Amino acid sequence: MTNTDSGGGVPVRPAATVMLLRERPGLEVYLLRRVRSMPFAPGVYVFPGGGVDDRDTDRGVRWAGPSPAAWAEVLGTAEPLARALVCAAVRETFEESGVLLAGPAESGPVADTRGPDWEADRAALVDRSLAFSAFLDRRGLVLRTDLLRAWSRWITPEGEPRRYDTRFFAAALPDGQSTRDVGGEADRVAWLDPAEAVAAWRRGDLAMLPPTAYSCASLAECGSLAAVMAAPRDLSPVRPELREVDGRVRVVVPGAAPDTP
Repeated sequence: MTNTDSGGGVPVRPAATVMLLRERPGLEVYLLRRVRSMPFAPGVYVFPGGGVDDRDTDRGVRWAGPSPAAWAEVLGTAEPLARALVCAAVRETFEESGVLLAGPAESGPVADTRGPDWEADRAALVDRSLAFSAFLDRRGLVLRTDLLRAWSRWITPEGEPRRYDTRFFAAALPDGQSTRDVGGEADRVAWLDPAEAVAAWRRGDLAMLPPTAYSCASLAECGSLAAVMAAPRDLSPVRPELREVDGRVRVVVPGAAPDTP
């Protein structure tokens, strides 16, 4: 599922990423450092997420919470893409953190996803030997779309060899669940205070792309999980640009001061 961008015909792939949050007692967000062998954003800290794929368009995936039509209105897109983005957000979060935003139809989210059987299913989703809908059906689960909060939309700058149109979501870590270092695309994971993450980014101690840094800054402004989930959000696309600054090509967010976020 791609769109062809007018800037050089580079395909722009829809993607979804989830800012997992908890309070311990202050607000913390979960970040992974991508391994340096990755073709896109190697060595930088990101939220769990990735590109939409065919598994995410499966209409057999069952939902509890806002419908695909409701999400289409929120995200400002067609219903099939809205369905795929929400599915990708839940699937990628489980694949990359072990946290599953799903549960039995008549109750809350799954209380625990640890153990060899869960890990076997997670690995099968990663290698695509298990369909996402089959995984949920076998365990009697439905997507808990009410656990997601649409946050922002970022489009990779023209000129990059890989481009994504990414919807950012916020979600609280479900009670009873815990993240785990699942390896694969990440070589380090951490729960960080969003303000401290931004400060480390400014010092050059924590590598982040602008969408991640700006998202951490917006979380820090909220200050609490309740404030994050209640904050009004503008989902207009943010389109960073590649510009030469002081003899170096940098990613610049139009209209933002050089030292922001």
